[in-house]
Amino acid sequence: MRRDTVLVVDDTPETLGFLTDTLDHAGFTVLIATDGESALALVEQITPDLVLMDAVMPGMDGFETCRRLKGEKLLSYLPIIFMTGLSETEHVVQGLAAGGVDYVTKPIVIDELLARIRVHLANARIAHGSRAALDAAGRFLVATDSSGQLLWCTPKAKQLLAELFPAHGDAGPNLPPNVVRQLTGLRQPGGLTGARTIIEVAGRKLELTFLSSTGPDELLFRLTENSTLPDEQLLQQILALTTRESQVLLWISRGKSNREIGEILAISPRTVNKHLEQVFVKLGVENRAAAAARAVRSLTR
Repeated sequence: MRRDTVLVVDDTPETLGFLTDTLDHAGFTVLIATDGESALALVEQITPDLVLMDAVMPGMDGFETCRRLKGEKLLSYLPIIFMTGLSETEHVVQGLAAGGVDYVTKPIVIDELLARIRVHLANARIAHGSRAALDAAGRFLVATDSSGQLLWCTPKAKQLLAELFPAHGDAGPNLPPNVVRQLTGLRQPGGLTGARTIIEVAGRKLELTFLSSTGPDELLFRLTENSTLPDEQLLQQILALTTRESQVLLWISRGKSNREIGEILAISPRTVNKHLEQVFVKLGVENRAAAAARAVRSLTR
């Protein structure tokens, strides 16, 4: 099951560590950035479902970072919750004017924050039901008519279909007959939302789930590639990493520091850094945020 992704932007290591552990325990995938520029660079590679934004940071503050994100048309729906020790009315107004949907003050009350996150995630799903928003969110969705003819698909789904069905991955005009039969079969009898089936293609398992009718003759389905491999083995396989490199990258993607990773893997922080340097080279990235984004993107493909 796909976990919602929350990007935490804060320049305080203690806050990042606290929120990473808390959100991970609550069932979210967590990305981190320590300044506005890093946040913008990370969002260019993977779109989170929600952003927790520190208002006051060195360099580009949270308000300006929020304005930059909201300036991107495909990110206009992205919910951004400000968090700061500032509680004066002028700062609340400034955060909302910049495009934030909510504002919490430090010290953060976790139960309250989690409740706000879930409310805004639900609101965002309702607000960005259009195809453009679905594209921006990186979902694996396809829409067909009642006969199974492919009407449209999100970029992520198009890429997956191209890998699994090379002759049909260009979004038309039809999916392979066996896939059409199973998609239309999900609508019979009753057409219950959430009905699903699994097909196997070249050793890969693809789960097809019926979501809803989105038009007079338009049916929306989600594609999910199932895997029983642990996350670290998936990263090793997909990104061509060694076992230790994939372990380090996995914990980086979960917001852990070199010291914490060293304790988890029983190696020194210096050794962690050496492995991380090799990961950067193999992935063609320059920093931890970009590497974490690649890991999350690979695990949610």
